[in-house]
Amino acid sequence: MTQTPATPLPPPEERRRLREAGSLTQAQVASRMGVPRSTVRAWESGRSTPQGRQAEEYAELLASLTTETVPASGLGPEPTTEPLTPDQAFDALYAFCAPALVRQAYLLTGRRELARESVERAFQLAWQRWPEVAVDRDPAGWVRAAAYEYALSPWHRFRPRYRHPEAPPADERDRELLDALLVLSPPHRRTLLLYDGVGLDLPETAAETEATTPATAGRLLHARQAVAARLPDLTDPAELQRRLSGLAATERLSPAGPVAVRTGGERRARFWTRAAIAFTVTLIGATALTLRTAPTQYEPPVAPGETVRGMPPRAAPGPLSHEQLALRAKLRRAMTGGPDRLAPEAR
Repeated sequence: MTQTPATPLPPPEERRRLREAGSLTQAQVASRMGVPRSTVRAWESGRSTPQGRQAEEYAELLASLTTETVPASGLGPEPTTEPLTPDQAFDALYAFCAPALVRQAYLLTGRRELARESVERAFQLAWQRWPEVAVDRDPAGWVRAAAYEYALSPWHRFRPRYRHPEAPPADERDRELLDALLVLSPPHRRTLLLYDGVGLDLPETAAETEATTPATAGRLLHARQAVAARLPDLTDPAELQRRLSGLAATERLSPAGPVAVRTGGERRARFWTRAAIAFTVTLIGATALTLRTAPTQYEPPVAPGETVRGMPPRAAPGPLSHEQLALRAKLRRAMTGGPDRLAPEAR
């Protein structure tokens, strides 16, 4: 007779969602369970399933990450059946994901303020597209991809507030590791963080970085080799994962509250909506004014004047000179040899 575990084990896709909702990496779950990280990855992908006591411990760990309510009868935990409002669902997603995302964005950029800003902008974008994000199979991955894209944008280098480097970590080993990460190119840095920091497997990392699986594997190997060349004690991937988690945890990075992020996103959306309306009204007004004042028929341009050569200069008031008197006499004689002038006759 098979004994049914006290806590049922959720399906594979739900296991990963619960782990990410609890802001845990695969390495952290593996450390708690006392198994290799590859085993946790296989559990979440459905390639294998824990058995016996290990299954019960794994189910209890995942159950501790869920939000459950205890009824007044005291017969045991029952899931909440009342649906969440969009505000409550967004706040729950923010509370689960924002702290870990801020630390990850700090490892990507080396800037604390930019890390907070990246996470806030990503969640503001998620709130604007909440009907789409709410039904996504991986809302945490959606927000993570948006935060990474904003954090790695090359346009930040032109902003005055981000032209100068920030204060490095206090520990020398953390400074060396952060410098080794920032030397990597953004695609290699992102691949290394997703695989060794967040705990995604290779196909998931490839999908999130929009690359093929072989290209992602090449980026991962190159990034590991580059970090190991600067820090020889990190040749072991397990040690690299531990150091990445430790570096992210040492920084006191606390994101803003979910209500402030939601209201900030709404204010930003209202501002850009009003700006777009004002620009449209201005464009319509300028077009109407142009149509009102524009000519209705074609008017040929006036030809530019030409200088007449050979004319004597205009004389100033006073007696004529000898040359002017001679010219006047010549003109009068020339006029007498012309055609007769016509005179009207009375009839």
